Amino acid sequence: MNRRTLEKPDGRRLILYGREPIPAGITAPSPSQALFAPNAHLRWHPLRGEWVAYATHRQHRTFLPPPSFNPLAPTVDAAQPTEVPAGAYDVAVFDNLFPAFTSLAHDPPTLTIPTEPGRGACEVVVFTQDPAASLGSLPLWHLELIVDVWADRYEELGARDDVAYVYAFENRGVEVGVTLNHPHGQIYAYPFIPPIPARSIGNEQAFFASSGRTLLEQMVGDELATGSRVLYSGPKVAAFVPVCARYPYEVWIAPRERAASLAALDGEGRREFARALKTVLLKYDGLWNRPFPYVMAIHQAPTDGRAYPEAHLRAELYPAYRMRDRLKYLAGSEIGAGVFTADTDPDDKASELQAVTVVFD
Repeated sequence: MNRRTLEKPDGRRLILYGREPIPAGITAPSPSQALFAPNAHLRWHPLRGEWVAYATHRQHRTFLPPPSFNPLAPTVDAAQPTEVPAGAYDVAVFDNLFPAFTSLAHDPPTLTIPTEPGRGACEVVVFTQDPAASLGSLPLWHLELIVDVWADRYEELGARDDVAYVYAFENRGVEVGVTLNHPHGQIYAYPFIPPIPARSIGNEQAFFASSGRTLLEQMVGDELATGSRVLYSGPKVAAFVPVCARYPYEVWIAPRERAASLAALDGEGRREFARALKTVLLKYDGLWNRPFPYVMAIHQAPTDGRAYPEAHLRAELYPAYRMRDRLKYLAGSEIGAGVFTADTDPDDKASELQAVTVVFD
């Protein structure tokens, strides 16, 4: 993996990654010349026992621009505002212009509840310069590079004093709230461990203390032994519809043996992770012969300076909204009480995905 770091005119950082060395002479563009100076803060929710992020400047972010105006699409037209340049590179990462967390956060309001500056980072990961592509349609070598980029960002962001958890994710499709029609994901570097991974880690800690292995190791082993819900099985990585799936077509990708993060995987493990991911995404798109809307969440070990021997990398992929009456809306029980009601059987949905033939380029 090759990397070159540039600075945008507004002060934000742009990192270019490539399979081949990245030539000098590429300049970092920006939609604005004004100095980047966002602010954000946190408010404590006493009843939920968790932080809520406030970043009102996000109301002004770009939303579904027409095809002729896409700020993520590379362009050689200097009159068109853009975030990434044209040039010989494969993946671009830059500071989000509308971050919910930023190292520049300061002076939170004084309220009747605790508040803190919303420190941390929000980055955009542009998967490819081709605006018509998708993560699943990219060649396998390109996905392998993206996995390396995610690992690089995990290590660099996780080393910061103001970052306790690095969370890479992708929202795909307007059905799940995507605001730009370009293949990209995001990375949130939180100053705290978010509630969902914190709860998972707590459960893993208890199991690890008594068994010396992780819950996810147990689950992956059980899924592989059963076999009925497995979509990909390699020497080091597996992909499957979990027996406890909350969403129709929910899929998990995880190493067979405990690995705390993508950075902790060796080269073979990262390549397998990319192959498993491509397999799942091609099955998704092949299911109904149309782009499949999903959320992909990559959970890794916290980076708050403590040891987490029970941490086990996993990617979770799930649709969040209805399409052709086959997927699921979040409703009162899920949103208000956090209790999911599954309308479909994981084995049935796994069978549908298993029936989709996948052919790599």
